[in-house]
Amino acid sequence: MPEPYSPTAPGFRGRTATVPAPRVPGLVELLDRVERAVAASLVPATSAQGVSRDGWRVLLMLARGGGRSMGEIASHTALPAPTATRVVDRLVSDGHAYRQNDPVDRRRVLVHLAAGGREVVERVCGSIERRVGAALGARRTPERVQLAQLLEDLATPADDDL
Repeated sequence: MPEPYSPTAPGFRGRTATVPAPRVPGLVELLDRVERAVAASLVPATSAQGVSRDGWRVLLMLARGGGRSMGEIASHTALPAPTATRVVDRLVSDGHAYRQNDPVDRRRVLVHLAAGGREVVERVCGSIERRVGAALGARRTPERVQLAQLLEDLATPADDDL
């Protein structure tokens, strides 16, 4: 049987054929695969709670505590300001977040996580953590701790990356 890219291969039409590079997954490909795997778990879990992907990002930010300004929310989630406002409006109308004037600067409005939002975060995180636990093993191993630290390092831009 001829090589698939040789002139004697069936379907060869005399053009120069290129041989594909060997399949060695690089960091970018692995991160892309991980992102797709996370989305495959996250989208159904957040959708079941009636929360969009952007709404989820806002809820996670708010779950870290303290009120956040709309500028902080837009910047952290990489959403245009009008989109961030629509996302927060939806979270507020669904009882997942609430707005309150900043006690230091009454002109500024801060968004806070409501009890309903906390419940959504806990349910979705629990669902995702169970799936990750099943994939990586239920026990908290040194490798899982190391993976979490490496992902944190990767997600936090270095000073020279700015």
